[in-house]
Amino acid sequence: MDIGLVAGEASGDLLGAHFVNALKHTHPNLRAAGIAGPRLIATGVEAIFPSEKLAVNGYVEVLRHLPELLWMRSRITRYFLAERPRVFVGIDAPDFNFALEAKLKQAGIPTVHFVSPSLWAWRPERIHRIKQAVSHMLVVFPFEEKIYQDAGIPVTYVGHPLADVIPLQPDVAAARTTLALTAGSVIALLPGSRLSEVRRHARLMLDAAALILQRHPDAQFVLPAASEAAVQLIRHAAHGRTLPLHILNGQSHAALAACDVALVASGTATLEAALFKKPMVITYRVPALTAYLMRKKALLPWIGLPNILAREFVVPERVQEAATPQNLAADALAWLDDAPRRQALAETFHAMHVSLRQNASARIAAALEPYLEGA
Repeated sequence: MDIGLVAGEASGDLLGAHFVNALKHTHPNLRAAGIAGPRLIATGVEAIFPSEKLAVNGYVEVLRHLPELLWMRSRITRYFLAERPRVFVGIDAPDFNFALEAKLKQAGIPTVHFVSPSLWAWRPERIHRIKQAVSHMLVVFPFEEKIYQDAGIPVTYVGHPLADVIPLQPDVAAARTTLALTAGSVIALLPGSRLSEVRRHARLMLDAAALILQRHPDAQFVLPAASEAAVQLIRHAAHGRTLPLHILNGQSHAALAACDVALVASGTATLEAALFKKPMVITYRVPALTAYLMRKKALLPWIGLPNILAREFVVPERVQEAATPQNLAADALAWLDDAPRRQALAETFHAMHVSLRQNASARIAAALEPYLEGA
Protein backbone atom coordinates (compact mmCIF):
# COMPACT_ATOMS: atom_id res chain seq x y z
CA MET A 1 0.00 0.00 0.00
CA ASP A 2 1.23 3.50 -0.82
CA ILE A 3 -0.98 5.57 1.48
CA GLY A 4 -3.08 4.67 4.47
CA LEU A 5 -5.51 7.36 5.49
CA VAL A 6 -8.31 8.25 7.83
CA ALA A 7 -10.62 11.09 6.80
CA GLY A 8 -12.97 12.46 9.43
CA GLU A 9 -16.50 13.20 8.18
CA ALA A 10 -17.57 15.14 5.06
CA SER A 11 -15.01 17.95 5.24
CA GLY A 12 -12.07 15.54 5.62
CA ASP A 13 -13.40 13.47 2.73
CA LEU A 14 -13.52 16.58 0.53
CA LEU A 15 -10.06 17.79 1.53
CA GLY A 16 -8.52 14.36 1.02
CA ALA A 17 -10.01 13.88 -2.43
CA HIS A 18 -8.23 16.99 -3.71
CA PHE A 19 -4.71 15.86 -2.83
CA VAL A 20 -5.26 12.21 -3.80
CA ASN A 21 -6.26 13.39 -7.28
CA ALA A 22 -3.14 15.59 -7.40
CA LEU A 23 -0.93 12.63 -6.44
CA LYS A 24 -2.44 10.49 -9.18
CA HIS A 25 -0.94 12.77 -11.81
CA THR A 26 2.50 11.44 -10.89
CA HIS A 27 1.39 8.11 -9.39
CA PRO A 28 -1.46 6.84 -11.60
CA ASN A 29 -1.39 3.42 -9.91
CA LEU A 30 -1.43 4.85 -6.39
CA ARG A 31 -3.00 2.44 -3.91
CA ALA A 32 -4.67 4.01 -0.89
CA ALA A 33 -7.06 2.62 1.69
CA GLY A 34 -8.52 3.47 5.07
CA ILE A 35 -11.52 5.33 6.45
CA ALA A 36 -12.97 7.26 3.53
CA GLY A 37 -16.13 8.94 2.31
CA PRO A 38 -17.74 9.07 -1.13
CA ARG A 39 -15.38 11.69 -2.60
CA LEU A 40 -12.26 9.74 -1.62
CA ILE A 41 -13.85 6.50 -2.81
CA ALA A 42 -14.47 8.19 -6.18
CA THR A 43 -10.70 8.81 -6.46
CA GLY A 44 -10.07 5.08 -6.04
CA VAL A 45 -9.42 4.93 -2.29
CA GLU A 46 -10.57 1.64 -0.75
CA ALA A 47 -12.89 2.28 2.18
CA ILE A 48 -12.34 -0.11 5.08
CA PHE A 49 -14.89 1.94 7.04
CA PRO A 50 -17.01 4.94 5.91
CA SER A 51 -16.00 8.42 7.10
CA GLU A 52 -19.47 9.07 8.50
CA LYS A 53 -18.66 6.69 11.35
CA LEU A 54 -16.33 9.38 12.73
CA ALA A 55 -18.87 12.19 12.44
CA VAL A 56 -19.45 12.63 16.16
CA ASN A 57 -18.55 15.67 18.23
CA GLY A 58 -18.83 16.98 21.75
CA TYR A 59 -18.05 15.14 24.98
CA VAL A 60 -21.52 13.68 25.42
CA GLU A 61 -21.89 12.34 21.88
CA VAL A 62 -18.35 10.90 21.82
CA LEU A 63 -19.00 9.06 25.09
CA ARG A 64 -22.16 7.57 23.62
CA HIS A 65 -20.26 6.24 20.58
CA LEU A 66 -17.00 5.46 22.39
CA PRO A 67 -17.20 1.62 22.28
CA GLU A 68 -17.74 1.62 18.52
CA LEU A 69 -15.01 4.23 17.95
CA LEU A 70 -12.48 2.29 20.03
CA TRP A 71 -13.35 -0.96 18.24
CA MET A 72 -12.98 0.72 14.85
CA ARG A 73 -9.64 2.30 15.77
CA SER A 74 -8.34 -1.03 17.00
CA ARG A 75 -9.37 -2.74 13.75
CA ILE A 76 -7.90 -0.07 11.48
CA THR A 77 -4.66 0.05 13.52
CA ARG A 78 -4.17 -3.70 13.06
CA TYR A 79 -4.96 -3.34 9.37
CA PHE A 80 -2.31 -0.65 8.80
CA LEU A 81 0.30 -2.46 10.91
CA ALA A 82 -0.22 -5.52 8.70
CA GLU A 83 -0.32 -3.61 5.38
CA ARG A 84 2.49 -1.17 6.33
CA PRO A 85 1.73 1.74 3.99
CA ARG A 86 4.65 3.90 2.85
CA VAL A 87 3.01 6.80 4.68
CA PHE A 88 -0.11 7.31 6.76
CA VAL A 89 -2.12 10.52 6.34
CA GLY A 90 -4.59 11.49 9.04
CA ILE A 91 -7.07 14.06 7.74
CA ASP A 92 -8.68 16.02 10.56
CA ALA A 93 -10.43 13.82 13.23
CA PRO A 94 -7.60 14.62 15.68
CA ASP A 95 -8.77 12.67 18.72
CA PHE A 96 -9.19 9.52 16.64
CA ASN A 97 -6.12 10.02 14.46
CA PHE A 98 -3.46 11.05 16.97
CA ALA A 99 -3.76 7.83 18.98
CA LEU A 100 -3.62 5.83 15.74
CA GLU A 101 -0.70 7.86 14.41
CA ALA A 102 1.29 7.38 17.62
CA LYS A 103 1.10 3.59 17.25
CA LEU A 104 1.98 3.67 13.56
CA LYS A 105 4.89 6.06 14.09
CA GLN A 106 6.22 3.87 16.90
CA ALA A 107 6.08 0.93 14.46
CA GLY A 108 8.21 2.84 11.93
CA ILE A 109 5.44 4.04 9.62
CA PRO A 110 5.77 7.77 8.78
CA THR A 111 2.71 9.76 9.83
CA VAL A 112 1.54 12.98 8.23
CA HIS A 113 -1.38 14.89 9.69
CA PHE A 114 -3.36 17.27 7.51
CA VAL A 115 -5.31 20.10 9.15
CA SER A 116 -4.08 21.10 12.56
CA PRO A 117 -6.52 20.96 15.45
CA SER A 118 -7.34 24.42 16.74
CA LEU A 119 -4.59 24.61 19.38
CA TRP A 120 -4.81 28.39 19.06
CA ALA A 121 -8.46 28.27 20.21
CA TRP A 122 -8.48 25.68 22.98
CA ARG A 123 -6.50 22.79 24.53
CA PRO A 124 -2.99 24.02 23.56
CA GLU A 125 -1.50 21.23 25.69
CA ARG A 126 -2.25 18.84 22.82
CA ILE A 127 1.01 19.92 21.16
CA HIS A 128 2.91 17.38 23.30
CA ARG A 129 0.69 14.53 22.13
CA ILE A 130 1.02 15.68 18.55
CA LYS A 131 4.82 15.63 18.77
CA GLN A 132 4.70 11.97 19.78
CA ALA A 133 2.25 11.05 17.02
CA VAL A 134 3.10 13.10 13.94
CA SER A 135 6.14 12.93 11.67
CA HIS A 136 5.02 15.97 9.65
CA MET A 137 2.16 18.42 10.10
CA LEU A 138 0.45 20.12 7.14
CA VAL A 139 -1.36 23.32 8.15
CA VAL A 140 -4.00 25.27 6.24
CA PHE A 141 -3.68 28.68 7.94
CA PRO A 142 -0.47 30.76 7.83
CA PHE A 143 -0.38 31.62 11.54
CA GLU A 144 -0.31 27.92 12.48
CA GLU A 145 3.17 27.30 11.07
CA LYS A 146 5.02 29.06 13.90
CA ILE A 147 3.19 27.01 16.56
CA TYR A 148 4.74 23.80 15.21
CA GLN A 149 8.13 25.31 14.43
CA ASP A 150 8.39 26.47 18.05
CA ALA A 151 7.51 22.93 19.22
CA GLY A 152 10.14 21.34 16.96
CA ILE A 153 7.59 19.52 14.78
CA PRO A 154 8.24 19.44 11.00
CA VAL A 155 5.53 21.57 9.42
CA THR A 156 4.46 22.87 6.00
CA TYR A 157 1.93 25.60 5.30
CA VAL A 158 -0.05 24.37 2.29
CA GLY A 159 -2.93 26.85 2.16
CA HIS A 160 -6.52 25.70 2.08
CA PRO A 161 -7.75 23.44 -0.77
CA LEU A 162 -11.16 25.11 -0.68
CA ALA A 163 -9.53 28.45 -1.50
CA ASP A 164 -8.21 26.89 -4.71
CA VAL A 165 -11.49 25.37 -5.90
CA ILE A 166 -13.86 28.19 -4.96
CA PRO A 167 -13.64 31.01 -7.55
CA LEU A 168 -12.49 34.44 -6.46
CA GLN A 169 -15.62 35.85 -8.10
CA PRO A 170 -18.56 33.44 -7.68
CA ASP A 171 -21.20 33.41 -10.42
CA VAL A 172 -24.38 34.25 -8.53
CA ALA A 173 -26.66 34.24 -11.58
CA ALA A 174 -25.45 30.84 -12.76
CA ALA A 175 -25.94 29.32 -9.30
CA ARG A 176 -29.48 30.68 -9.07
CA THR A 177 -30.27 29.27 -12.50
CA THR A 178 -28.84 25.87 -11.49
CA LEU A 179 -31.04 25.82 -8.39
CA ALA A 180 -34.11 27.13 -10.29
CA LEU A 181 -34.52 30.09 -7.95
CA THR A 182 -36.80 33.01 -8.74
CA ALA A 183 -36.16 36.71 -8.20
CA GLY A 184 -35.89 37.87 -4.60
CA SER A 185 -33.62 37.46 -1.59
CA VAL A 186 -31.96 34.09 -1.17
CA ILE A 187 -30.92 32.85 2.27
CA ALA A 188 -28.78 29.74 2.66
CA LEU A 189 -29.35 27.58 5.73
CA LEU A 190 -26.39 25.33 6.59
CA PRO A 191 -27.11 23.44 9.82
CA GLY A 192 -24.00 21.21 9.58
CA SER A 193 -23.03 17.91 7.97
CA ARG A 194 -23.35 15.70 11.06
CA LEU A 195 -26.79 14.32 11.86
CA SER A 196 -26.42 15.55 15.43
CA GLU A 197 -25.83 19.07 14.09
CA VAL A 198 -28.86 18.84 11.82
CA ARG A 199 -30.99 17.79 14.81
CA ARG A 200 -29.78 20.76 16.84
CA HIS A 201 -29.80 23.45 14.16
CA ALA A 202 -32.35 22.69 11.43
CA ARG A 203 -35.43 23.67 13.42
CA LEU A 204 -33.62 26.73 14.82
CA MET A 205 -32.77 27.93 11.32
CA LEU A 206 -36.23 27.19 9.93
CA ASP A 207 -37.80 29.17 12.77
CA ALA A 208 -35.45 32.06 11.91
CA ALA A 209 -36.40 31.70 8.23
CA ALA A 210 -40.08 32.13 9.10
CA LEU A 211 -39.27 35.41 10.85
CA ILE A 212 -37.16 36.62 7.91
CA LEU A 213 -40.04 35.81 5.56
CA GLN A 214 -42.32 38.16 7.50
CA ARG A 215 -40.02 41.09 6.57
CA HIS A 216 -39.04 39.81 3.11
CA PRO A 217 -42.06 38.01 1.59
CA ASP A 218 -40.07 37.38 -1.62
CA ALA A 219 -37.30 35.50 0.23
CA GLN A 220 -36.35 31.94 -0.68
CA PHE A 221 -34.37 29.50 1.42
CA VAL A 222 -31.89 26.88 0.24
CA LEU A 223 -30.81 24.12 2.61
CA PRO A 224 -28.11 21.65 1.48
CA ALA A 225 -28.34 18.18 3.06
CA ALA A 226 -25.21 16.04 3.29
CA SER A 227 -27.05 12.69 3.23
CA GLU A 228 -30.47 11.12 2.77
CA ALA A 229 -30.70 10.71 6.54
CA ALA A 230 -30.17 14.48 6.88
CA VAL A 231 -32.89 15.11 4.27
CA GLN A 232 -35.35 13.12 6.37
CA LEU A 233 -34.47 15.05 9.53
CA ILE A 234 -34.88 18.36 7.68
CA ARG A 235 -38.24 17.34 6.19
CA HIS A 236 -39.43 16.35 9.66
CA ALA A 237 -38.35 19.74 11.05
CA ALA A 238 -40.03 21.55 8.14
CA HIS A 239 -43.29 19.60 8.37
CA GLY A 240 -46.34 21.87 8.55
CA ARG A 241 -44.43 24.99 7.46
CA THR A 242 -45.25 27.03 4.36
CA LEU A 243 -41.72 28.26 3.75
CA PRO A 244 -40.39 28.59 0.16
CA LEU A 245 -37.72 26.02 1.05
CA HIS A 246 -35.44 24.19 -1.40
CA ILE A 247 -33.87 21.11 0.27
CA LEU A 248 -30.81 20.27 -1.80
CA ASN A 249 -28.96 17.01 -2.25
CA GLY A 250 -25.52 18.32 -1.28
CA GLN A 251 -24.83 21.33 -3.52
CA SER A 252 -23.63 23.46 -0.61
CA HIS A 253 -21.35 25.45 -2.92
CA ALA A 254 -24.22 26.23 -5.28
CA ALA A 255 -26.29 27.33 -2.29
CA LEU A 256 -23.53 29.63 -1.04
CA ALA A 257 -22.88 31.06 -4.51
CA ALA A 258 -26.60 31.79 -4.95
CA CYS A 259 -27.38 33.31 -1.56
CA ASP A 260 -27.44 36.88 -0.29
CA VAL A 261 -26.95 35.85 3.35
CA ALA A 262 -26.21 32.54 5.08
CA LEU A 263 -27.07 31.10 8.48
CA VAL A 264 -24.19 28.71 9.12
CA ALA A 265 -23.30 26.22 11.84
CA SER A 266 -19.74 26.78 13.03
CA GLY A 267 -17.21 24.66 11.17
CA THR A 268 -15.67 24.41 7.71
CA ALA A 269 -18.88 25.78 6.15
CA THR A 270 -18.17 29.19 7.70
CA LEU A 271 -14.88 29.34 5.81
CA GLU A 272 -16.66 28.25 2.62
CA ALA A 273 -19.19 31.04 3.09
CA ALA A 274 -16.34 33.54 3.52
CA LEU A 275 -14.63 32.27 0.35
CA PHE A 276 -17.90 32.84 -1.49
CA LYS A 277 -17.77 36.42 -0.05
CA LYS A 278 -21.12 36.02 1.71
CA PRO A 279 -22.35 37.78 4.82
CA MET A 280 -23.34 35.23 7.41
CA VAL A 281 -24.57 34.58 10.91
CA ILE A 282 -22.58 31.85 12.66
CA THR A 283 -24.41 29.71 15.18
CA TYR A 284 -23.85 26.57 17.20
CA ARG A 285 -25.51 24.53 19.91
CA VAL A 286 -24.04 21.64 21.88
CA PRO A 287 -25.24 19.83 25.01
CA ALA A 288 -24.92 22.01 28.11
CA LEU A 289 -22.12 19.92 29.67
CA THR A 290 -20.05 20.09 26.47
CA ALA A 291 -20.55 23.87 26.30
CA TYR A 292 -19.47 24.29 29.93
CA LEU A 293 -16.29 22.25 29.47
CA MET A 294 -15.36 23.95 26.18
CA ARG A 295 -15.86 27.44 27.59
CA LYS A 296 -13.46 26.67 30.43
CA LYS A 297 -10.75 25.74 27.91
CA ALA A 298 -11.43 28.46 25.32
CA LEU A 299 -8.49 30.76 24.46
CA LEU A 300 -10.19 33.04 21.90
CA PRO A 301 -13.36 35.12 21.94
CA TRP A 302 -14.41 33.75 18.52
CA ILE A 303 -15.52 30.30 17.33
CA GLY A 304 -16.08 31.01 13.61
CA LEU A 305 -13.14 30.64 11.22
CA PRO A 306 -13.80 33.96 9.41
CA ASN A 307 -13.61 35.83 12.72
CA ILE A 308 -10.56 33.89 13.88
CA LEU A 309 -8.71 34.65 10.63
CA ALA A 310 -9.74 38.32 10.74
CA ARG A 311 -8.99 38.50 14.50
CA GLU A 312 -12.26 40.39 15.04
CA PHE A 313 -16.01 39.91 14.87
CA VAL A 314 -16.50 40.61 11.16
CA VAL A 315 -19.67 38.47 11.29
CA PRO A 316 -21.99 37.83 14.26
CA GLU A 317 -21.84 34.64 16.30
CA ARG A 318 -24.90 33.31 18.12
CA VAL A 319 -23.96 30.38 20.33
CA GLN A 320 -25.84 28.32 22.93
CA GLU A 321 -28.35 30.55 24.79
CA ALA A 322 -27.90 33.32 22.21
CA ALA A 323 -28.75 30.92 19.37
CA THR A 324 -32.42 31.88 19.11
CA PRO A 325 -34.57 32.27 15.98
CA GLN A 326 -35.09 35.94 16.88
CA ASN A 327 -31.35 36.68 17.06
CA LEU A 328 -30.53 34.79 13.87
CA ALA A 329 -33.32 36.50 11.97
CA ALA A 330 -32.39 39.97 13.26
CA ASP A 331 -28.74 39.48 12.28
CA ALA A 332 -29.66 38.19 8.81
CA LEU A 333 -32.07 41.08 8.23
CA ALA A 334 -29.38 43.56 9.29
CA TRP A 335 -27.14 42.19 6.52
CA LEU A 336 -29.93 42.32 3.95
CA ASP A 337 -30.70 45.94 4.82
CA ASP A 338 -27.12 47.28 4.69
CA ALA A 339 -25.47 47.12 1.24
CA PRO A 340 -22.33 49.15 2.18
CA ARG A 341 -21.64 46.79 5.10
CA ARG A 342 -22.02 43.78 2.77
CA GLN A 343 -19.57 45.33 0.29
CA ALA A 344 -16.98 46.03 2.99
CA LEU A 345 -17.24 42.44 4.19
CA ALA A 346 -16.82 41.12 0.63
CA GLU A 347 -13.54 43.05 0.35
CA THR A 348 -12.31 41.60 3.65
CA PHE A 349 -13.19 38.09 2.48
CA HIS A 350 -11.53 38.62 -0.91
CA ALA A 351 -8.21 39.44 0.78
CA MET A 352 -8.65 36.40 3.04
CA HIS A 353 -9.29 34.21 0.00
CA VAL A 354 -6.14 35.39 -1.79
CA SER A 355 -3.98 34.67 1.28
CA LEU A 356 -5.29 31.09 1.52
CA ARG A 357 -5.05 30.31 -2.22
CA GLN A 358 -1.71 28.46 -2.37
CA ASN A 359 -2.41 25.52 -4.74
CA ALA A 360 -2.75 23.35 -1.64
CA SER A 361 -3.22 20.01 -3.42
CA ALA A 362 0.12 20.42 -5.23
CA ARG A 363 1.83 21.45 -1.99
CA ILE A 364 0.41 18.45 -0.13
CA ALA A 365 1.44 16.12 -2.97
CA ALA A 366 4.96 17.60 -2.85
CA ALA A 367 5.13 17.07 0.93
CA LEU A 368 4.09 13.42 0.52
CA GLU A 369 6.35 12.73 -2.48
CA PRO A 370 9.50 11.88 -0.44
CA TYR A 371 7.57 9.07 1.27
CA LEU A 372 6.35 7.70 -2.08
CA GLU A 373 9.66 7.69 -3.93
CA GLY A 374 10.11 4.35 -5.63
CA ALA A 375 6.38 3.60 -5.49
